[in-house]
Amino acid sequence: MPDTFAIYANDFFSFLISVLLIVAYHIFLRIKIKKNPAYTVQAVNVMARTAWVENIMSREKDILAVQTLRNSTMAATFLASTAVLLIIGVLTLSGNSTHLEGTWHALNNNGAVRADIWVTKLLLLMLDLFVAFFSFSMSIRIYNHVGFMINVPLTLKHKVISSSHVATHLNRAGRFYSIGMRTYYFIVPLVFWLFGPHFMLAATIALLLVLYQLDRAPKIMVEDYTE
Repeated sequence: MPDTFAIYANDFFSFLISVLLIVAYHIFLRIKIKKNPAYTVQAVNVMARTAWVENIMSREKDILAVQTLRNSTMAATFLASTAVLLIIGVLTLSGNSTHLEGTWHALNNNGAVRADIWVTKLLLLMLDLFVAFFSFSMSIRIYNHVGFMINVPLTLKHKVISSSHVATHLNRAGRFYSIGMRTYYFIVPLVFWLFGPHFMLAATIALLLVLYQLDRAPKIMVEDYTE
């Protein structure tokens, strides 16, 4: 048993450290958002979508609402379809793994090269892609619901279909879209894990550095909100 653990130790600890780094990064963002709601682009987008819904429903701009929601639906549809294609690619890769072991493990000096760990890596990669597909599908579903709700005029004074409720649904769709994009980003360290655990760890650190630059809202927005 100790020998078996030693074989997988590098892969296990590298994966664990990568997961902890990703979790710690998102906890850091949560703390920052609580202190300053305009700290991230995602938080600013929530405010923008809420204001957009109020403007659309108060002025009854049907064409603008349909065009904007159509663009969002098309983007989510494209990404959901891409996730399906990538899942098929991973399934194909798993079937040809015996012919590719020499190539994939050429740089894997610290990790395990047994078939079971290879299958585990591919399963985690597929799980990540399934989460992406589900998230984008849910985003499409909610965007379609919002398309009907946002065209209900406020003059009807409907208790449920108000601008605040519609904005909540729209932000839910945006949240699912963001989750789908995150899972796409997490493909990077999972793919590098196929080449070795040290590559996954390096890819995770590089990914978080890039995400930090992408997630932060422009400084002028943060300053305007705090003033």
